Amino acid sequence: MVKIVFNSSPLIFLSRLGFLDRFLNATDNFYLPKVVAEEIGFKTDDAFREIQNEIDAGKLTVRSIQLTGLANGLNQRLGKGESEAIALGIELETDYIILDDFAARKEAIRLGLKVKGTLAIVKKLRDDRQITVTSLEQLYDDLQKIDFRVKRSLFDAIFGE
Repeated sequence: MVKIVFNSSPLIFLSRLGFLDRFLNATDNFYLPKVVAEEIGFKTDDAFREIQNEIDAGKLTVRSIQLTGLANGLNQRLGKGESEAIALGIELETDYIILDDFAARKEAIRLGLKVKGTLAIVKKLRDDRQITVTSLEQLYDDLQKIDFRVKRSLFDAIFGE
């Protein structure tokens, strides 16, 4: 069974796009560090409520990290959630970690983790026919509306258009 660790922003973006529940319906094991769950718990919008519901339903497993020294070292350069997600990914020997922040992705790769981002998840859902994307133009506009920042050239490269 595939093990996947999330940082908060991909969870939030997938929820705001309406795709989170479809991704979490896979038979994979999904984890997030306790600090990420706590960050999510402080918010009150629909995305955060959906994520909390997924945690409560057992689709997302919250874990405390053991590699606190590693996380603290990473925290010198990265956010706390990203640092702990990377540490948890190493602890669990995760199949991949889902991060959007460029510096966090670079650090995770340096430490030997496989990294995917929000757009890779959306592409997988589309390719697996779990979601319908009628127009890439509309998808790009939807991403802009939820404050997901991506250069159009990167978006086009990922979606092969």
